[in-house]
Amino acid sequence: MEAEKWGRRIRAFRKLKGYTQEEFAKDLGISVSVLGEVERGNRLPSQELIQNVASALNITLEELKPAED
Repeated sequence: MEAEKWGRRIRAFRKLKGYTQEEFAKDLGISVSVLGEVERGNRLPSQELIQNVASALNITLEELKPAED
């Protein structure tokens, strides 16, 4: 459940900023398959990856963080 929320947020912001999965994974230094797993909610992103995503997208951690239910 938590992984799905993070994945949706990361995918939405990535698309908003105009990145393809390939470009974004390369910028983050991870494989496209890992990024795909995170975006599909099959893998919970590590704290380090979350910070790297926010930095690469030039957004704050607060903006990226999923809303609490």
